[in-house]
Amino acid sequence: MTRLSALLAAFALTALIGGTALWTLTRPAPTCGGNSIAGGGSAIGGPFELVDGTGAIRTETDVIEGPTLIYFGYTFCPDVCPFDVARNAIAIDILEEMGHDVTPVFISIDPERDTPEVVASYADDMHPKMVGLTGSAEQVRAASRAYKTFYARGSGEGEFYLMDHSTFTYLMFPETGLATYFGREVSPEDMAEETACHMGNT
Repeated sequence: MTRLSALLAAFALTALIGGTALWTLTRPAPTCGGNSIAGGGSAIGGPFELVDGTGAIRTETDVIEGPTLIYFGYTFCPDVCPFDVARNAIAIDILEEMGHDVTPVFISIDPERDTPEVVASYADDMHPKMVGLTGSAEQVRAASRAYKTFYARGSGEGEFYLMDHSTFTYLMFPETGLATYFGREVSPEDMAEETACHMGNT
């Protein structure tokens, strides 16, 4: 090999290595599946003041300190909420096995029956890391508006009434807000995988 050929080959190799390194550093983060929100920080989510099991006021900055899965439901729910919240709890355990720390949050939309003590007991039964929140009717309504959720009193008499409500689970980050949301059809395994993907992109 002539000296010129060797120099050209070395130059080409250096350019290839440099270009590969540049592409690795500047390539966009992988796109996660599911209901991804472009750019995060969408109109879903915002300020709230709710009450935890000790009676203390908790704001969104107190609660969303890291990756957080938020679900709106009520403790007297006979079928939908227990399945959804249990699914979220399983996803949290899967994520923990993957080395990810994610906080599950349950926000009651039935403050008439769901006192701080009731919500705290419910959350503890579902998962040791779960944060249970309730509040006055006004506080709950404000949180629901921030997350664009729906709820209304349904059928039933006296204390034995049902609540109609939306059933999405929201993946929130403190810096960027909403990353994605999960419907009822999503398995705990898929929820964990999707959540981990978004954690890798932050």
